Amino acid sequence: MISLRIRAAALVLSLTSLPDSTHAQEAPFEFTRMIAHWDEYGHADYLPFVDDVQPQVAQVGFYGAHFWSLVHTPQFGGYPAHFPVRGLTECSAWFRTLNGELKKRKVRAVGHFNIEFLVGDPDGPMGPRGFFKWYRDHWDEKRLGPKPVKDPLDFLEKKADGTPIVNRSYAIGGMSEYWACLRNPHWQIVLKAWVKQGIALGVDGYVINYFYRHECHCDHCQSAFRSYLSERHSPAELKKRFRISDLAAHKFGTIVSWHDPKTTNPLKLEMLRFSQVSNKKAFDEVFLKFGRSLKPDLLVAQWNHLGNFVAISGDERCLLPADLWAKDESYLWYSTGDSANKSDLENRVLGDAVLQARFIRGASGDKPFTLGKYESTRIRTTIAELAANGGTPMGFYARFTDPEARKEIVRYYQFLKRHENLYQANHSHAEVILAYPRKRVHQGDLAALERFRTLGRKLLDRHVLFDIFPDDLVPTGRDKRHKMVFTVDELSPVLPKTLSRFDAPFTVRVSASRPATRNELDLHFVNYNRTEPPKRPGGKPSAGSGIRDEKPIPAPEIAVDLLLPPGARVKEIVAITPEDDHSTALKWKMVEGRIQFSTPPFKVYALVRVLLHS
Repeated sequence: MISLRIRAAALVLSLTSLPDSTHAQEAPFEFTRMIAHWDEYGHADYLPFVDDVQPQVAQVGFYGAHFWSLVHTPQFGGYPAHFPVRGLTECSAWFRTLNGELKKRKVRAVGHFNIEFLVGDPDGPMGPRGFFKWYRDHWDEKRLGPKPVKDPLDFLEKKADGTPIVNRSYAIGGMSEYWACLRNPHWQIVLKAWVKQGIALGVDGYVINYFYRHECHCDHCQSAFRSYLSERHSPAELKKRFRISDLAAHKFGTIVSWHDPKTTNPLKLEMLRFSQVSNKKAFDEVFLKFGRSLKPDLLVAQWNHLGNFVAISGDERCLLPADLWAKDESYLWYSTGDSANKSDLENRVLGDAVLQARFIRGASGDKPFTLGKYESTRIRTTIAELAANGGTPMGFYARFTDPEARKEIVRYYQFLKRHENLYQANHSHAEVILAYPRKRVHQGDLAALERFRTLGRKLLDRHVLFDIFPDDLVPTGRDKRHKMVFTVDELSPVLPKTLSRFDAPFTVRVSASRPATRNELDLHFVNYNRTEPPKRPGGKPSAGSGIRDEKPIPAPEIAVDLLLPPGARVKEIVAITPEDDHSTALKWKMVEGRIQFSTPPFKVYALVRVLLHS
């Protein structure tokens, strides 16, 4: 049974409480195993795979604009949603059945919800197509209520000349792509109608994707941006900082969102911050306030993008203030894109996302999270990396139709299930802090972000046990767990000699955690060493062609000299790994408050449990 508990993360408690007017979950949702599929979820073996893996969450199904734009079209079975059947009524019934089957298995169904990306044509030789066809001919007022506007063009993001923003990046079925504006209250009515319909079909939550604002100049964006500026700055400040003498009459040539950091300036940063704050406001209104008014325990997440810590040109939250960042969301999903789905060991590149994982963990107050690594080859390291750093495997590409991949996914998930009391709601055990330079990012200083990446890699390569917190959330001196705080001004860190030491190769990442219900200290070792596939033309690393190219090379013994918490007394040390059903008792010795031992060799993932006396 999925458990709930209140996170003990005092420094960010302010981020985890809903206002009184919102119907909130009484406690954050905890889970350690999920699967996510955009395709093949209609396969006959999908539910048997669920039976074998036993996840707590299945991110599956589509309930937003993809559904209403495409399920009634000849393109229903293609990218992006790969609907198993065609038709609004038929596919609704299919999703209702699937959600019921997942519920029988005590798996929570979280549906994908495209919040604004509309596929279709408002008019043409065949008349309206896609979303526009649905809105004209298939809106059901008995189910959805009255249409909020007559002309669906009124929903759309607009260019400065008043025409809709349109592109053809995908050209699904030869159709164009438009974007609804989240600041438009009429569009929010549509979203709420869709939220209600998905809940009626049995979803337990939504993960929101295409959560963007483009350079929209619609009336709603213009008035909202003016209000935003007037609340943030006095008339004198507007004139001094932005050369805006009369805000009401000022003509904005651009109202940008993401943009090239090289071209940024204080006004563009205000525009980006406005975009992200107003997006969050719309998200809260539709999914937290309205959605949870219908279903108080509705799980809600955003499908966002972090890459290798992009900002200004990417990351949907990069300029959000701390009191809004992931506020009241059930869990976090971050895509790392192409930045972490291949290794290049010759150049000491592991293709890992450990820095991203630790940042999300620290910034969110230890909420559940996952990473979408677009990794279909290194299945075991992907699962182990998240499990070792407080995350929830696995974000994407659980390729159950590949027998070898399925075998390893089942093996690793069952390992996590057997030892759930070690993972469920555990907390990081770290000895130092690396501060993420959020204050400087908010000022447009991306050189600080590059120094953060460099320093983080140095600490990882030296196997330091460290947490990451944004610099506006770093614990005060009352926090006794951490020996010191490193900032981006310290590119050559001088480490305290008292820190724990791990004699491990650079291809191993080390982390530590404390279980929520057991008196022990757990060390996690993830091995990225492997026989890599041949490089592509030009010497670029290859992501491989599925799990057959994972080819791990086992890690050797690792000598550990571990600093124990004050007063801790070791009772036993055992090593476990998904590849072995049995634990291995380790020999150890105490030396002045430290414990010394060596791990046995392991293939991909080893967990060493340092059991302590009560």
